[in-house]
Amino acid sequence: MLTVDFNRFPVGPGSRVLDLGAGAGRHSFEAFRRGADVVALDRYAPELPDVRGMLYAMRAEGQAPAAARYGVARGDALDLPFADGSFDRVIAAEILEHIPSDEAAITEIARVTRPGGLVAVTVPAWLPERVCWALSDAYHNVEGGHVRIYRAGQLREKLRATGLVVTGCGRAHALHSPYWWLKCLLGPDRDVAPVRAYHRLLVWDLMRRPPLTRLTEAALDPFIGKSRIIYLRKPYATQPAAAPVADRARLGRPAPTTGLTTGLTTGLTTG
Repeated sequence: MLTVDFNRFPVGPGSRVLDLGAGAGRHSFEAFRRGADVVALDRYAPELPDVRGMLYAMRAEGQAPAAARYGVARGDALDLPFADGSFDRVIAAEILEHIPSDEAAITEIARVTRPGGLVAVTVPAWLPERVCWALSDAYHNVEGGHVRIYRAGQLREKLRATGLVVTGCGRAHALHSPYWWLKCLLGPDRDVAPVRAYHRLLVWDLMRRPPLTRLTEAALDPFIGKSRIIYLRKPYATQPAAAPVADRARLGRPAPTTGLTTGLTTGLTTG
């Protein structure tokens, strides 16, 4: 289930992509499938081996171009283990709402994006999230849970404060909002029949993508889309250089205190 629209956020062969807060790797997999050099970074270590395994399998099964590289890393969004301007694209999907020092994380996102590079940030949209908080404290009041609800203008201003320029906005996953409202109403941790039934509907929709549900969600997204997406560009300080210097082709830098995986300390693994 992709939140970032890759038609509005183009990646391809040669693109250096950081998936910050990669989680289970959904955006990393799509960027890798399109031929990008991908780093999937997350603070939560247990999911990283599965993400690495899937990227390896995609390479082995020919689902990604042979020239595309990948790596996974455990790291902190407040102190990214990469040099300034290391990435052409940075994705931060559904992570800022978890971070108390979100402005520090946004500063790091801008720092590691090269001039002219693109950034995609997604967070829970205000209205669907506000309903969830009203229905259940347990929804967000857990370790690592959501610490704030963003209004669109508030998030845009925080992003602009780093020098990033907003190029577009969007909403996604309207059909998921009622699912989360139902979960919150009946108990976020309760495995009850109505929640299971709605979940089966969402999985069916994800796999089949029938026109009726696609059109319905597109019509509802501007009103109750669960996620808000903001697309940005990092401007050039002056004029763009004719070509990057050779050592800029490397993703990241060795940083033994950051918990980077071995494959990243000398660049990205090729499989």
